[in-house]
Amino acid sequence: MQLILASKSPRRIELLKKLGMKFDIIPSQSAERSTKKRPSSRVRELALQKAFDVAKKYPGAVVIGADTLVFCKGEIIGKPKNIQDAKRILNKLNGAWQSVYTGVCILQQNTHKLVYGYDVSYCKARHLSQQELVHLAGKHMDKAGAYAVQDKEDPFIERIVGSRSNVVGFPVEFFQRLWKEFLICKK
Repeated sequence: MQLILASKSPRRIELLKKLGMKFDIIPSQSAERSTKKRPSSRVRELALQKAFDVAKKYPGAVVIGADTLVFCKGEIIGKPKNIQDAKRILNKLNGAWQSVYTGVCILQQNTHKLVYGYDVSYCKARHLSQQELVHLAGKHMDKAGAYAVQDKEDPFIERIVGSRSNVVGFPVEFFQRLWKEFLICKK
């Protein structure tokens, strides 16, 4: 059985490899657009989009899609668009609690097997000075929230409640539960 990760995220690749899984990396080319307002609905929809995008080219493969976002003060926050956006995001998150959502989808198109859902973790950001925020802005342009808890030089997050791997971008414990469900799933 061919297993495909529909992502080129180094964090997702590393976390899946740590589970001992053998997989191909074929990033989704989906537009990643959603009209969903609830963070949980949005990450589930985008994880599904990514997985289906790859599965239509590889219908016999088992495809894993994932999407992560940060939610703070009523705003869904994805990856920064540019340095100015990174500064805006970090200012919004500065000293605040936020929720990190990751949607995960596992599907095999030709057998119609599909499981998906989401995990959520809560993070408290340290209150950093404007100078520290300016230094941090632009370091993590490829990450939702413009920060990286796995980077030892990133001082932004002081506390995590829930899955740390979810905040990194792939909720390992949640994925393992979904994987078991997928394996016993009937057609």
